[in-house]
Amino acid sequence: MDVGNFGFVIAGLIVGFIVGMTGVGGGSLMTPILLWFGINPATAVGTDLLYAAITKSGGVLVHRKNKNIDWGVTGWLTLGSVPAVALTLWFLKSFDTNPKALNAIITQALGYVLLLTSAAVLFKHKLLAFAHRRGGDKSLFSGRRLNVLTVITGLVLGTMVALTSIGAGALGTVALFILYPLLPTRRLVGTEIAHAVPLTLVAGLGHASMGNMNWELLGFLLMGSLPGIYLGSQLTGRVPDAVLRPCLAFMLLSIGYKLAF
Repeated sequence: MDVGNFGFVIAGLIVGFIVGMTGVGGGSLMTPILLWFGINPATAVGTDLLYAAITKSGGVLVHRKNKNIDWGVTGWLTLGSVPAVALTLWFLKSFDTNPKALNAIITQALGYVLLLTSAAVLFKHKLLAFAHRRGGDKSLFSGRRLNVLTVITGLVLGTMVALTSIGAGALGTVALFILYPLLPTRRLVGTEIAHAVPLTLVAGLGHASMGNMNWELLGFLLMGSLPGIYLGSQLTGRVPDAVLRPCLAFMLLSIGYKLAF
């Protein structure tokens, strides 16, 4: 294994460790790291999407076993996200003859989504408290209106994920907390992960069909991230959330600002 490939293993280890410890930061950190390594933006997004699908699949098995997934909510989200992924990939494919423009669009979108993600990470607790205050002992939305809003949420997440590989984690979780404040946190997290797997898998395979994939790179990332997630999960709760969250938010804010502007 040469030095460059060893660097990808270490990157996977670090990102996996952060994800295992905090539950967020996978795509938000991995795609910018791949750009820092000089990977083409479109290839970085495509590779990270399949990386996310594989790493989160294990989480689905655990959450399913513990009955932490609301399959109805997952279905409504997927109803919006998968068509959005297909439309976004169709849009990106129109830039086949102009890869420079494609990379510019992905990089710019990546910057703005990272800025949104940093805000979601930093103000997550305040947003949740607001949702609970407004909802009281009932949800803000219900019935058909709730289903429509869930589909729209999936549509937005699908577009962001297909463009940047980011959005299904921190942004998706916050959106679900606001829409379903009465669902237990463990079920909301499990539902978000269950939705993220088909979302990232479809988007990743779509990018792979366009040639935006590096299979060797994916293998090296997984080689580091799988033990990293295990190690990080052992430290969950040992490092204060008041320290972790601002540090992660500041990191994402800095990267997002640099890419967007």
